Amino acid sequence: MSAGVGKTYRMLQESHALLRNGIDICIGYVETHKRAETEALVAGLPLISRKNIFYRGKEIDEMDLQSILNRHPEIVVVDELAHTNAEGSKNEKRWQDVFDLLEAGISVISAVNIQHLESINEEIEHITGIKVTERIPDKILEIADEIVNIDLTADELVTRLKEGKIYDRTKIERALQNFFQADKILQLRELALKEVVHQVERKIQTEIPKSIKLRPERFLACISSNVETAGVVIRKTARLASYYRSPWIVLYVQSDAESFDKIKLDKQRHLINHFKLATELGAELIKVKSNQITQTIINMATEKEITTICIGKPHLTIFQVIMRTAIFNQLLRNLAAKEIDLVVLS
Repeated sequence: MSAGVGKTYRMLQESHALLRNGIDICIGYVETHKRAETEALVAGLPLISRKNIFYRGKEIDEMDLQSILNRHPEIVVVDELAHTNAEGSKNEKRWQDVFDLLEAGISVISAVNIQHLESINEEIEHITGIKVTERIPDKILEIADEIVNIDLTADELVTRLKEGKIYDRTKIERALQNFFQADKILQLRELALKEVVHQVERKIQTEIPKSIKLRPERFLACISSNVETAGVVIRKTARLASYYRSPWIVLYVQSDAESFDKIKLDKQRHLINHFKLATELGAELIKVKSNQITQTIINMATEKEITTICIGKPHLTIFQVIMRTAIFNQLLRNLAAKEIDLVVLS
């Protein structure tokens, strides 16, 4: 979420553990920011010397990409992933250097702050008031085998800053007045946690068989042209989805009996308004033409990995209930077999 939470420290701890286990690991580039506890961990780790680049009369230290490729360790530690390389380097950005290392068959351990992620750059600027120019594309996170969030509370981070463990003491007061404010830190922390959750969910989807993984809640609201029930079903399902922070779908199955040439204009208007309400409340709206309503609902629930189906209280006469009992039982049997809950909303 921020500088100073301990990313480099954690990478160096990991490096020592790997080295003890006989893994060929070395440091390609680490930025200690002169933090004593971090510098102490550098000792004892194989280090690939940086290269010197002269630019506009200044000598700049940069990671030596070619030396790492020549040395070809199993794993290399590359800090400051969003860094912009000095002119004269092979690549403009350090994340591009990482791609070159990966293509050469070298695994990389790296670190980045949430404010450097391209897709949320504008959101970060709104939170911090600072335009971040060094950024990484989201695809970097997508190809990672593992993502670890180094987390601290806002109070702990500010305490570390005041103790001089993040910046030189001459910079502490300015940092406290700008970036290191509790409200900003909390929002950045939330973004970092959400990003890691997203990556974990992606990993679960791709690596864990459906038969054994826990299913996240997903709601399916089934509506018809019935004016009295459709709005209730949509609103109550929206509340359930909001409570569980879950995606949800509104499904309208249009049978021949509900084709627009057979239902009244006022019903058509209400139906269109309900479609609009569903999208405004954040639902994915799906419309299907079919006379096999029960089977369509079951198929949709299976396809979308639905955990809970929400329907309205049926407005039926006793005769209709008796006639439709078989259909309802078919629905219940199918849902029970697939472990899908059915909620009838009054």
